[in-house]
Amino acid sequence: MSAGNRLGELLVREKLISLQQLRSAQDDQAASGQNLSYTLAKLGYISDGEITNFLSTQYRLPAINLDEYEIDAEVIKLVSRDVAEKHKIIPVSRSGSALIVAMADPTNLHAIDDIKFLTGFNVEPVVASETAIASATERYYSAGPSIEEVMADFDLGEEDIDFADDEEEANATDLEKASEDAPVVRLVNIILLNAIRKGASDIHIEPYEKRLRVRYRVDGVLTEEMAPPLRLKNALSSRVKIMSQLDIAERRLPQDGRIKLKLGKDREMDFRVSVLPTLFGEKIVLRLLDKSNLQLDMTKLGFDPKPLADFKWAVGQPWGMVLVTGPTGSGKTTTLYSALSELNQPDTNVSTAEDPVEFNLLGINQVQMHEDIGLNFAGALRSFLRQDPDILMVGEIRDFETAEIAVKAALTGHLVLSTLHTNDAPATISRLLNMGVEPFLITASVTLVLAQRLARKICADCTTEEPADHDVLGDLGFTDEQLEATPTIQKGAGCPTCNNSGYKGRVALYEVMKFNEELKEMVLQGASTAELKAGAIKGGMNSLRMSGILKIMEGTTTSEEILRVTMGD
Repeated sequence: MSAGNRLGELLVREKLISLQQLRSAQDDQAASGQNLSYTLAKLGYISDGEITNFLSTQYRLPAINLDEYEIDAEVIKLVSRDVAEKHKIIPVSRSGSALIVAMADPTNLHAIDDIKFLTGFNVEPVVASETAIASATERYYSAGPSIEEVMADFDLGEEDIDFADDEEEANATDLEKASEDAPVVRLVNIILLNAIRKGASDIHIEPYEKRLRVRYRVDGVLTEEMAPPLRLKNALSSRVKIMSQLDIAERRLPQDGRIKLKLGKDREMDFRVSVLPTLFGEKIVLRLLDKSNLQLDMTKLGFDPKPLADFKWAVGQPWGMVLVTGPTGSGKTTTLYSALSELNQPDTNVSTAEDPVEFNLLGINQVQMHEDIGLNFAGALRSFLRQDPDILMVGEIRDFETAEIAVKAALTGHLVLSTLHTNDAPATISRLLNMGVEPFLITASVTLVLAQRLARKICADCTTEEPADHDVLGDLGFTDEQLEATPTIQKGAGCPTCNNSGYKGRVALYEVMKFNEELKEMVLQGASTAELKAGAIKGGMNSLRMSGILKIMEGTTTSEEILRVTMGD
């Protein structure tokens, strides 16, 4: 019996999960290939910490939180990655003749004997979850040289050279040779791997007149990571271009590409690459796309019960248009993918037009846009309508032509999902009117508009409670009843887990405007955006600010975050 099956049976026996939940997790595990403890935690049946504590009690052994423990590189070298992955263990520390080893299954005597034979040390097991061990294995065994070690490979004694004057003379051969220099390769690798370890969503490599800097966007906030020598700007951009199969000789025009990076046996990371010529060189932005972190369960996205019910109702209709709005990086794609995953059934034909296709979803026909050859959203939509569709997703409605075809599709028996760039849900109607869509077509086709933002969550490992400043909360928009119900608020004190920021992870704020008869009548009468918003709130809609206030009351985020990502009503 595998360690995962044994763990599942023990959790059921102790009534920490139900047999039905175990079977559901095993089905999900078979489809995803992930381990059972990760799958149970992902589905929300039990947390990773609860699994670790249970194993510790069950085996009467101490538990260890590998996320908070820094393992010495010399200890890691005692056990090879192959052995660690084979037995699902990781060495933690050494004390005299004893090697302390974190194990998901401390009853695995074969693993203990194997490690004892290979290292010559007596093995003392401690307990950690299989997910935590897999994460630590990836973190420590994938670790290349440190930033300092890579920088030491460059001759930093030389004065930084500005290539601005001789850029025209550089040819592709020279650029390729420079990009393949070993320290440059290692520097690019460590930039990518560090971004993965820190949970970054974007990497920015930016050349300026007298410096070059690398920044990571973590939980929606940009922070500077390193400042490589300025003379490396061309070599760095060429290396990234080679990895993403772009033209290294072309430095006057923007380019877009993709990098696939294999991490271990079962995990791949995609980087969407955008290269933009600026005054002092090429700025490169890489968007990290990690399918293992893609949340496709709508109940886990952060919806409150009523907005979730409204959204599910809208995407469950046989026809109509559901629009999701918000700025770049606000989670629109995740929300749409979550809806599509629920709608994706064997008896349904789902087609999407995306630019770019971020994640591949089994059972859905996804089409990548290519503007340079004439394949745009409008063209793809026309083709979809000849493909016997049930559900259509358009990556973005950018112009009248796309909007017109999407509206016609929604009016002829198809469910259409799409995105727009607007500040809030009511402003979406004004945007469609500005594009040239007639008011009567909007009221006949649009069933629901959802606006969203992402706010940072308070770090679970350093949450503290403090008295609420009712003056600040009142200015934020708390009602008297909400103030009375909020004597204290949560804050993050800062710890190693969250890099002392007090925040770890993000939660979505939603503004769900169900297009009822009153709002349709207002649109036909030419109501302004402000009037539509007031009417929607009167009809029960929570604005983005109101959604944020509820998250503060729940202890999920802070007033500073809500002020940062939302506007007052």
